[in-house]
This record gives sequence, C-alpha cells and structure tokens, in this order.
Amino acid sequence: MLERSLVAIVPFIIVLTICAVFLGRYLARVFQGQHTFLTPLVGGIERGLLHIFGVRQDEEQTWKQYAVSLLLFNAFGLCFLFILQLVQQWLPGNPQHLGAVRLDTAFNAAVSFMTNTNWQSYSGETTMSYLTQMLGMTVQNFLSAATGISVAIALIRGFVRRSTNSIGCFWVDLTRALVYVLLPIALVLSLVLVSQGTVQTLHPTLSATTLEGQVQHIAVGPAASQVAIKHIGTNGGGFFNVNAAHPFESPNPFTDLLLVFSLLLIPAALPFTFGEMLGDRKQGTALFLAMLIMFSIGLGISLHYELAGNPALAQAGVAGGVNMEGKEQRFGPIMSTFFAQSTTVTSTGAVDSMHDSFTPIPGLIMVFNMTIGEVIFGGVGVGLVGMLLYAILTLFIVGLMIGRTPEYLGKKLEPREMLMAVIGLLAPPIAMLLMAGLAFSVPSAVASIGNAGSHGMTEIIYACASAAGNNGSAFAGLNANTPFYNVGLALLMLVGRFATILPALAIAGSVAAKKRVQSSVTFSTTSILFVFMLIFVVAIVGGLTYFSPLVLGPLLEFLKLR
Repeated sequence: MLERSLVAIVPFIIVLTICAVFLGRYLARVFQGQHTFLTPLVGGIERGLLHIFGVRQDEEQTWKQYAVSLLLFNAFGLCFLFILQLVQQWLPGNPQHLGAVRLDTAFNAAVSFMTNTNWQSYSGETTMSYLTQMLGMTVQNFLSAATGISVAIALIRGFVRRSTNSIGCFWVDLTRALVYVLLPIALVLSLVLVSQGTVQTLHPTLSATTLEGQVQHIAVGPAASQVAIKHIGTNGGGFFNVNAAHPFESPNPFTDLLLVFSLLLIPAALPFTFGEMLGDRKQGTALFLAMLIMFSIGLGISLHYELAGNPALAQAGVAGGVNMEGKEQRFGPIMSTFFAQSTTVTSTGAVDSMHDSFTPIPGLIMVFNMTIGEVIFGGVGVGLVGMLLYAILTLFIVGLMIGRTPEYLGKKLEPREMLMAVIGLLAPPIAMLLMAGLAFSVPSAVASIGNAGSHGMTEIIYACASAAGNNGSAFAGLNANTPFYNVGLALLMLVGRFATILPALAIAGSVAAKKRVQSSVTFSTTSILFVFMLIFVVAIVGGLTYFSPLVLGPLLEFLKLR
C-alpha cells in the first residue's frame, strides 16, 4: 500500500510545485502593482475599495504605521464577530432559531477566526446561524488570510528595498490579496465543490425517516463557500462539526485531494514570490526546497507507522493491518495521513479524520509540525515569515562559526534583527508551554481530558500547540468548550499570531532602511548546504523547545505500545 500511496502522492507534489511556481510569479506581479490577466476584471473593484479606505495605490507606510493599521483592522473584525454571535438570535438568516452563543465560546470563536486559527470548541451546525457563518466566519476567513499575505509581502519588500523607511501600505496589500488572489480562487473552488456534491443552500435542516422508523435531522447550509476559503486561506474552521470528514463537505476522494491541493497552493507559491520580487529566483527555490524536504520526511514517517498498524494488536495475536480507526472508508489511511500532514504543516486546521486515533508517531509528527511555528509551507503568508525568521537565525549561527557579521541578501543582520527574530520564534512556544503547564495544574482543566496517561497529556499539548501555532485542528478527546480553555486558548492564539507578525514588520522596517552592501561572506544562501542547515536549525529549535512534552506524550505512548 505504501507503493500505491507514492504513485498518487509523487505526481501530486510535482503538479503542486509547477502550479506554485506560476502562482508565485503571478503574486509578485500583483503586489508590485503590475498588470495581470485579472486587472481588466477586478481593477475597478480594487480602485473602489481603496477609495473607501481613503488611500491611493502609491501610498506608503512605515512599519509602525503598517502595524497600527493591521492591528486596528483586526481589532474591528474581532469585535464585530464577537457581537454578531451574541445577537444572532434576533437577526435574519437563522432558520434553526439558534440562540445567542455563550460568552466565553463567542470570545474564543471571534479570536480564533480573526487570527486565522479557526479553532472550534463548538459544533458549527448547531451553534452558529447561517448569517453568522457567512457574514462572520466566512468573511474573517478572507480577511485573516489577506492579512497574513500582506505581512509576508511587507517583509519581502524590506529585503528588496534600500535606504527607505517605508514597506508598502497595508490597505493596498490587503485589497490586492483579496481581489486578485483569494476571491477568484475561492470562487472557482466553490463551484467545483458544489458540482461534486458539497452543499450550498439556505434551506433549514432537513428531516428524514430512517429504515428503523426514526426521524433523523440532517444539517445543511451554505457550506461550499466557506469550505473553499477555509482551505485556500489556510483557515480550517468547518461548517460541520466533523469538518472535511463530513460527506456534505468533502463528498469523495477527488474533493479530498482537491482540498489538500488548495490548502498547500498559496503557502507553496509564496517562496517563489519571494525569489521573484528579489530578482533572484534561487533564493525562493532554496526556501521551498527546505519546506518540501521537511514535509516529505514527516509524511513518509507518518505513512510508515499508519500502514504498519497498531503493534499492540500484533503482539496480542490479532491481525491488525493498517490503522483504520477514526478514518473515513472513502478516504482510507493513505489520504487521511496525507491530509493530516498537510493540514498541520499549513496552519489550516481542517481534518478528514480524527487525529486522536492516529498511532503515536504520526501524532508526534503532527504536534511537531505545529510547535516549530508551522513553517513547513505554513499558514498563508505567516509560513514564509516564520521560515525567514529561521533563515535569519541560521545565518546568525553561520556568522558565529566563521567570525563575521551575519548578512542576508546584502543586508547586515545586526542585534535588532536578531532580537526580533528570536521574539518571533520563541514567544509563541513559551506562551504555549505556560498554558499547557497551567492546564495540567487546574483540576477542572484536567477533568476535560478524555483519556488517561500519556495520550491524555498529548490531548492538552496538541490543543495548546494548535492554538499557539494558529492551526486550529483538534486532537479530539479533550472537552475544550469550557471557560478555562476558551479564554486561555484565545489568549494563546493572540500571542501566536501577533508575536510573530509584529516582530516581522519590525524587521522589515529595519532592513528596508539599510543600504545593500557588498557581500563579504562566501556562504551562499542558495546552496544545498544552506537548505540543510536551515532544516537542521528548524528541527533543533523545535525539538529542544518541546523535548519534554513530546517525550512524555506521544513518544512515551509509542514505547508503551511495544
């Protein structure tokens, strides 16, 4: 079965790479203000939105102005979504007559969707009205993704420009990300999903009589439009409680593969955008190769252990075979593992199987993908940002080894850039470990664990890593819809989002003001040596930071099985 999986997965990765190259070049043209094939169609929309914002296409901002605009915009989105949930019972678009969302749940959901996390401690089809799903969740899926792309573009400009204090304009970048990238792709994907059977309707819940004579209520709703952008924007929050495992969300293996492709596409394209805007495509290729190698290693390990089955069953004399627990029959272990690996490396958070039911080593891989900051492709925009922070750290280490001031792309990396990079890389994991430690210390939080022992520990570690990494996927088995987890994880999402974005913008402003210097270092940032050093730094930082919880959680569970 491993051979059959490779037959499907290898061509998939080849096609993804080709599409990412062309999309990356397209994105570079969009954010450099150049003419594209969509300009005649959406150029007027762009100008209209910028007129509403009161800005010009050539307007520029310093990194502080850029950051303030970003924070104010996101704060408004958070408040709007929070209030919308509290008053949904009095608004139209609520055929099920759902009541107001509980205060702590509404706060968690508002923070979650604003930060591109889309962690859901509630069941979507029985908690949120159609209007809340469309006007609140779906809109924030677009806006949070556009925010992430904007930050990545601003950081790229910092390395491209010289002797200037401007890094672009947040409102211009946000608008272009929406009208030239996210809206067109999501529209096409929505239509394809509807053609395959994904539901898109405003009709209320359907009722059907089963063969046993019982009445079953079947939830439907405007799902396809939300499913499309939740994958394209690496958001992940599903219309249905079981997410992409629901046949109304992902009806067949083709849609399952299409959803994986869509969630990987833009994160895989942005490294090529980086190289294109720099005028040095090899720089982007090096970052993409580092991401692809780490992705492939994690996928290979996960597939090996899922296809090997549960060793405890084999020792008991039971013919185990592959691990099918918690997986949809129509997807099987191979596609379920591929989906799980893709969703945890990209901060998407969507699932087509229950991660709680994977064998321990794939569970460890999924946690590790999130704890390193989800830079293996990563979230839309912020994945590239995180990888560039790791690149800065790698070059600092290289500078120490050769006794020279580190530099990247002709810009000297001084203490300010190093400090910001360390904050961006270490603030989220520190907050995550503090939150996890607190959860293990509070009796009510421990009572939410569904399993005892190391597996129960992994449930808490996974939830905290998912929040801090702005992933949003759930390990399951943990009742997180409590005031403690709703408030605690919401605060953790805010740290995970803005403790990465703000240092990145500070770095962008700092390096944009520098002059480009003649490189005095023979270490090439396009060489295969740099690629493997970058991978090594990512693995070591992630491994050392989370060594104890990974050992006491999934690794200990793996050893117990044997």
